[in-house]
Amino acid sequence: MPTCDLVLPCRDEAPALRDLLPRVPSTFSVIVVDNGSRDDTASVARSLGARVVTEPAPGYGAAVHAGVEAASADFVAVMDGDGSFDPGQLLPMLAEVASGSVDIAVGRRRPVRRGVWPWHARLGNALVAAWLRRRIGMDAHDIAPMRVCGREALLGLDLRDRRFGYPVELLQAVTHRGWRVSEHDVDYHPRAAGTRSKVSGSVRGTLRATRDFARVLR
Repeated sequence: MPTCDLVLPCRDEAPALRDLLPRVPSTFSVIVVDNGSRDDTASVARSLGARVVTEPAPGYGAAVHAGVEAASADFVAVMDGDGSFDPGQLLPMLAEVASGSVDIAVGRRRPVRRGVWPWHARLGNALVAAWLRRRIGMDAHDIAPMRVCGREALLGLDLRDRRFGYPVELLQAVTHRGWRVSEHDVDYHPRAAGTRSKVSGSVRGTLRATRDFARVLR
């Protein structure tokens, strides 16, 4: 199995990283992007063997882009650092991309129990994904909360959004470029205690993310 850099965009995720980082398979070299944390996210990440990159510009897209630029492996994986995903489920996604059978593998969230995915966040996500499927023929049902692809190919897409619209812009770009996409069901767990989602943690956060999604839809 080839090595792959795993980018974790983080802001105030120290409690989650303490449990998450020890569970990352050795196949992945972890890059934690500290995006304005006020807790000890960076020190916890370093103590557990992760490389830390600081991105002062706020925004999910800014953090992800900084991590991808800092990566050096042929392949790059991205997922949230809040403990809601199992990093082991990236392995079959990486294997599929590394085999050359697809250009990008993305996750489709399957909540492990009721209440994990608040209704307002789930509805907003479903509407955006449905719009993309109908409008441009995107072959996915979620907005790629976990994903694996080639690093150079990803940078070649020249994605510009630096906020929550980044994954939507990504899905549009790979569809327009004719990338072969595979979608994998991934478990969606409650986020780590002591952390709060910037999107699904409130209706206001979901509306802000939906606004960012709408800005990049075309």
